[in-house]
Amino acid sequence: MNKDFLALSDLSLEELDGIFALTKELKQKQKEGVPHQILKGQTLGMIFEKSSTRTRVSFEVGMYQLGGHGLFLHSGTTQMGRGEPIKDTARVMAGYCDGVMIRTYSHEAIEEFAEYSYVPVINGLTDMFHPCQIVADIFTVIEHKENYRDLKYCWIGDGNNMANSWINAAAVTGFELRIATPKGYEPNSDVLAKAQQAGANIILTNDPNAAAEGADVLNTDVWASMGQEDEQQQRIKAFAGFQINTDLLKLADPEAIVLHCLPAHRNEEITDAVIEGPQSVIFAEAENRLHAQKAIMATLMER
Repeated sequence: MNKDFLALSDLSLEELDGIFALTKELKQKQKEGVPHQILKGQTLGMIFEKSSTRTRVSFEVGMYQLGGHGLFLHSGTTQMGRGEPIKDTARVMAGYCDGVMIRTYSHEAIEEFAEYSYVPVINGLTDMFHPCQIVADIFTVIEHKENYRDLKYCWIGDGNNMANSWINAAAVTGFELRIATPKGYEPNSDVLAKAQQAGANIILTNDPNAAAEGADVLNTDVWASMGQEDEQQQRIKAFAGFQINTDLLKLADPEAIVLHCLPAHRNEEITDAVIEGPQSVIFAEAENRLHAQKAIMATLMER
């Protein structure tokens, strides 16, 4: 598959399920110490404008385990940081690398980069979408729940890039998604409209209790994402009551699991008790970033 991965909506259900199957296979091989150098001799250029822990480590380690090399570039130390046009950098990087992963602010910037790149471009995060995280999240659900498409998913908190990505996932897979946000913090209206036109089963509410009722999967993220730090105090007030805690968890299915993409502001959007509790799969989810992204890279970049 020689294509870009900028949003989950770039994949069909068949392609997504293929990535899940490959994720399972590669994870098993890694656990058993079986070599799987699918991308031997290949290089992934990794451009970071936003800071990172999980994204950088998982992509870099993932490329190493696949037999390739992850090349870290901070945008501030490249010519892009000095004003070189994106389309120029894209064509030069494509001449050097077999694929490019970008973690940045503007989704329009990564779309422009992909337009001019002739090697696959992977979205490591933009302000609009975080598709690699969603692949890891759903794979984690599969490991714990098996048939992921028949479940009720609940997003509580900010209508941010993660909420937008879950909306795309609902459109591709057909599962039920409930989104609870404070008024004024809803997901992107264009993303939502496109998903609903595709027949997505999405319920919007301003009541977190209603969203959590009987849910199989509960999910949240920080209330103030990178670049929104100056809104932190305002958002703490606006999001009061939108915390995943033990009381909210009692409203969900007794076998419900809890996700969080990390980093977490403990005892803000989610309590320490829930993160460390028996229904949390948050650190399994974090590990699965490695395995899911290996499957994504192998699928997009294998010659």
